[in-house]
Amino acid sequence: MAKLPFILSQGDGADDGDAGLAVVTKPKTKRPPMYKVLILNDDFTPMEFVVMVLERFFGMNHAQAFELMLTVHKKGLAVVGVFSHEVAETKVTQVMHLAREHQHPLQCTMEKE
Repeated sequence: MAKLPFILSQGDGADDGDAGLAVVTKPKTKRPPMYKVLILNDDFTPMEFVVMVLERFFGMNHAQAFELMLTVHKKGLAVVGVFSHEVAETKVTQVMHLAREHQHPLQCTMEKE
């Protein structure tokens, strides 16, 4: 942990009973980078499977998942969420594992926002 600098002000030299004023500066903290999770279209993964993945791993209701699946189908890819690095990595791993388990070539990736 970094030490916080402080400044001790002596005033005008007169002894007015105050030892001085301590000014503490706080370091600026940066927000951690966020990552977009994307699903890519392919010609073999069933649309129903993509909808199920969106519902299960991204907390979407059926209508939201269906709309996003159509976006993936029409545009080739779609952002399905923005998360911290660890959460994004976990979601990509979960989706890819389930896709392989069901022998679908579905691709899920992440990139820095």
